[in-house]
Amino acid sequence: MIPFACAPAALPAFPFAPHTGTILVVEDEAFVCELAAEALLDEGYRVLTAADADEAEAILSSEQVDLLFTDIDLARNTNGIALAHRARRALPRLPVVYTSGGRDGLSPTEAVSRSVFVPKPYRTAQIVAVTHDLLRDRA
Repeated sequence: MIPFACAPAALPAFPFAPHTGTILVVEDEAFVCELAAEALLDEGYRVLTAADADEAEAILSSEQVDLLFTDIDLARNTNGIALAHRARRALPRLPVVYTSGGRDGLSPTEAVSRSVFVPKPYRTAQIVAVTHDLLRDRA
């Protein structure tokens, strides 16, 4: 797991209703992982991180995860597409968001059903919006 530390932010002056749920961000580029994790943390989500599919599978087997956000080409020759398929076998309703800088999208035969692809470079607001939508639709 990539260590992720975040200094506590000052509380906003307006009422803030944080989102609930745990997001697993799987990304082998530390800076990109930190940006995604921080954006989701700022929205009130609990965020876990992994640098490859092996680390992600260990987390999925020991933690309750509400959404998988994964890069496709990961460290140690692991693969986010295969990770999502294995995760869905164990958690059939798990929402999945794929991302990649080397692809424009995924074919329906590659991706798990009801998943979303967000190409890199993405804006953090995009992943926050996609996460909100997927978790709201799941409820």
